[in-house]
Amino acid sequence: MGIDAHQHFWIYSPEEYPWIGPNMVPLRRDFQPEDLGTLLAAAGLNHSVAVQARQSLDETRWLLELAAGHPVIHGVVGWVDLRSPEVDAQLAEFADHPKFVGVRHVVQDEPDDRFLLQPDFIRGLKLLPKYGLTYDLLVYPKQLSAAVELAQLLPEQPFVLDHIAKPIIREGTFQPWANQIRELAQCPNVHCKVSGMVTEADWENWKDADFIPYLNCVFEAFGEDRLMYGSDWPVCLAAAEYAQVVKLLRDYVRIRCPEAEERIFGGNAEEFYTRRLPV
Repeated sequence: MGIDAHQHFWIYSPEEYPWIGPNMVPLRRDFQPEDLGTLLAAAGLNHSVAVQARQSLDETRWLLELAAGHPVIHGVVGWVDLRSPEVDAQLAEFADHPKFVGVRHVVQDEPDDRFLLQPDFIRGLKLLPKYGLTYDLLVYPKQLSAAVELAQLLPEQPFVLDHIAKPIIREGTFQPWANQIRELAQCPNVHCKVSGMVTEADWENWKDADFIPYLNCVFEAFGEDRLMYGSDWPVCLAAAEYAQVVKLLRDYVRIRCPEAEERIFGGNAEEFYTRRLPV
């Protein structure tokens, strides 16, 4: 099963997606499962994991409705308010949907670099194992130290790092990101999505060689069994076409570890996002 472990859908409006600026013209339209299906097929993939793009219960409901009607969607990583006293009820609302596989909060936009360690947020996270749910870590490098502490604090919670924590590839910035990635990878409950790289590079002039040091780092740190391909489509369209994104990683994997290609392009994501409800 070939899986794109990270992509988004939306019905575009400037009010709902203020982060899509005037320099992101290709993103300023609707993106639906039918649009993605053709791209996946051309890339030799079958399914995707749809990830929240707005911090809204209504968006989670909408994504689950899409998933129910489109077999291409393998799972949904939605949003609930993990800090709310009502978080258990919010999780329970979605728990019966077999494609509700995980939760994400847009931590990268939080002004507190240690937001992940706030007591009310941790209280909400501790409810996720009750429903067999994963958690996607969306952070910048400056928030990686808090992510390490969180993963150590909750060793039974499956985490996956989105977009290799968004190093500043366009400037060639490598440290302290690399050391923090290695530290996070020491937590066996943390996986990593090899995604979102092209939008951290020079959108107009990136080349494959720009990504090699970052790919080498995450492959050495996490190993072949805790990495998964994600396109970050349609956000990637600001810097590259879908076919370019998938080719970038396939070419690297086929040189470095061709025997792991099926795991990185599907098997690892399928295993990670399979809900494990307590017996």
